[in-house]
Amino acid sequence: MIKITDLSKSFGSKILFDNLNLSINAKERVGLIGRNGHGKTTLFKMILGKMDYDSGSIGMPKNYKLGYLEQHINFTKNTAVDEACIALPEDEKDEKWKSEKILSGLGFSESDMLKNPLEFSGGYKIRINLAKVLLSNANMLMLDEPNNYLDIVAIRWLSGFLRLWKGELMLITHDRNFMDTVITHCAAIHRTKARKIEGNTQKLYEQIDKEEEIYEKTRLNVEKKKKQTELFIRRFRAKASLAGMVQSRIKSLEKQGTLEALSEIENLDFSFSGLNFNAAKMLSVYNLTFGYIRNTPLISKLNFDILKKDRICVIGKNGKGKSTLLKLLADRLDPCDGSIKRHPDLKTAYFVQSDSANLNPQKTVYEEILSTDTKCLPQRARNIAGSVMFSGDDALKKIEILSGGEKSRVLLGKILANPCHLLLLDEPTNHLDIESCESLIDAINEFEGSVVMVTHNEEILHSIATKLIIFDRDEVSVFDGIYQDFLTKKGWDDEGSKLKSKTVQKMPDAKRKDEMKKMRAEIIQEKSRIIKPLKEKIKLLEQNIAEKEREFNFNNEKLVEASVKEDIAFLQEGPKLNKTLKSEIENFYTELAFAVDKIECESGYFEKLLKKIEDNI
Repeated sequence: MIKITDLSKSFGSKILFDNLNLSINAKERVGLIGRNGHGKTTLFKMILGKMDYDSGSIGMPKNYKLGYLEQHINFTKNTAVDEACIALPEDEKDEKWKSEKILSGLGFSESDMLKNPLEFSGGYKIRINLAKVLLSNANMLMLDEPNNYLDIVAIRWLSGFLRLWKGELMLITHDRNFMDTVITHCAAIHRTKARKIEGNTQKLYEQIDKEEEIYEKTRLNVEKKKKQTELFIRRFRAKASLAGMVQSRIKSLEKQGTLEALSEIENLDFSFSGLNFNAAKMLSVYNLTFGYIRNTPLISKLNFDILKKDRICVIGKNGKGKSTLLKLLADRLDPCDGSIKRHPDLKTAYFVQSDSANLNPQKTVYEEILSTDTKCLPQRARNIAGSVMFSGDDALKKIEILSGGEKSRVLLGKILANPCHLLLLDEPTNHLDIESCESLIDAINEFEGSVVMVTHNEEILHSIATKLIIFDRDEVSVFDGIYQDFLTKKGWDDEGSKLKSKTVQKMPDAKRKDEMKKMRAEIIQEKSRIIKPLKEKIKLLEQNIAEKEREFNFNNEKLVEASVKEDIAFLQEGPKLNKTLKSEIENFYTELAFAVDKIECESGYFEKLLKKIEDNI
C-alpha cells in the first residue's frame, strides 16, 4: 500500500503538484486520470524513486515490491520464454508453464516463445517486459499506457488478467473502456491536487464537475455580497449615525478571503473540415492482394466499398496488415494484385504517427499548419493551432522541442487545415489522454465525410463503427455491422486457447484442479462485481424513462387544456418543456441501450471464461 502526503513539485514557474495527497489501499485497483502534462507519469516516477519531489512524502511498507513496465530492453536469454522465466519468484523457477501462459495471452505462439527475444519488433519486446512484470509476484503493478504496445486481442486478455489481480494496481491509459473494466477506484490529478473515489471514470468526472459548479456558484455569490458591502461602505461612510455599522462591515470585508476564479483547462476541441461529395460511392476495393514477401500475402482477395458517411474500423492483431491496408488506401503502396478505384473527385486526408518524422523541426506549430494548404489563411492557422491545444505563444513553439504527443496533435492540425471527403486514421489515440479521445470521437461523429480508422480502442469501436474490416484467423474479412454485433455473432478467435490448455496440463493434476476451482470462484466473484452495478444502472434508467414519459404525457394534457382555455403563456412554454423532456427521454434510452449492450458483452465474456475453466477441471 502507498500513502502520498503533501507532495509538491514544480518545474520552473509551473506548479505540477501542490500539497497533493493520495493513498492506495489493500486490494485496490486504481485508474489514474488527468490531462496530458498534468503529472501522471511524473507521479509514477516519484513513487518508483526515479524522480525527486520538492516536499512531502511517499510511504510504503517495508519490502513492498513494485512491478513497473520498463521501456528499455536488456535481454540475456536465448528464447522469449526463458527471458520471461527470469521474473518468476525463486520457489516457482521450475513452473515454466506460468511464463508460457502469460506470453500466450500477450499474443506469442508456441514457435514465437522459442525465438530469440532480440528478433522481435519493438512492440513485442515491450510485451516480453510486460510478461516479466506480470510474473514478478509484485505487491503492486504500475502500468503506464500498456495498450500502446498491444493489439485488441492482447488488450482483452490483459483486461481479464487484471480483473483477477489480487494485489494493488495503478493504471494509466487513454482507453477509458479498458480502464473502467479493470479498476475498483479512480483517481484524478486535477488542478495540482489528487481526487480519488470508489467507482469508474464517469463517476469521478461527474463528481469533479459538480464540485466545480458549486465552487463557481459560491464564488459568484461571495463576489456579489462583497460588492454590496463595498457599496454600503461607500454610500454611508460619511454618515455619523451609521459609523458603527460601516466599521463593522469594513472589518467583515477585511476578514473575507478571496475565492479565485477557476482557470480554464485547455481541451482538444476541433472538428474535421468536410467537403461536399455528391456521389454515393467514394472508393471500391476489388480482389485486393498485397504482401511484402513474395507468395506470402498479408491481404488476399479483399473486396469492399467505402460509401458516403461510412464509419469503417480496421481491427485485429498486430503485424497482420491493418496499417498496410491504410497505406494502400492512401496510395502510398501499390497492390500486388486487384485494384482500388477512387472517385475522380475524392480528396483524402491520412493520419499516421510515423509522419511526425516529416515535420520540419525548424518550423513553429503555426508555420507547419499554415504550410499545409495554400488556401489556409494566417488567422485560420492560428485558430486550428488553438483547437489542438497550441493557443497563444504555444503556437510559436518549434517542432524540434515538442513531445511525441504534441507532434501527434500537430499532425491532426494539418489534417484540419486541409478539408477532405475521406479520413484515413491509423491509431490516432496513442498519444491522447481520455478527454482528448472523447473529443476525437465527437469530431468523427460530426464529420460529414467518411472515415476508415485503425484502432484497438474498444470505446471508439462501440462509439463510431458501422462496418468492420477484421484481421483474424489468418485472414481478412468484412463485417457489415457494429462492433457489439461482431462480438455477439463471431467474437475473437482465441488462438491461445489450445496452448493455454497445454500449459495448464503441465501442472500436477491435484494442483491443476485446485487452481482451476480457485480461478472459477474468483471469476464468479468478479462477474458479480461488474454485473451488479450495471443491473442497478439499467433499473434506474428504466425508472427515469418512466418518470419522464409520465411528465411528458401530463404536459401534453395540460397543453390540451391550455388550448381550450386559451392560456397563451402555457401554450408558449409547454412545447419548450416537451422538447426538453423528449431530449431527456432520448438520452436515457441511449444510455439504456449502451448499458444493455455492456451487460450482454460482460456476461458473455465471463461465461466464456467459466466454460474454459469447466473444460479444464
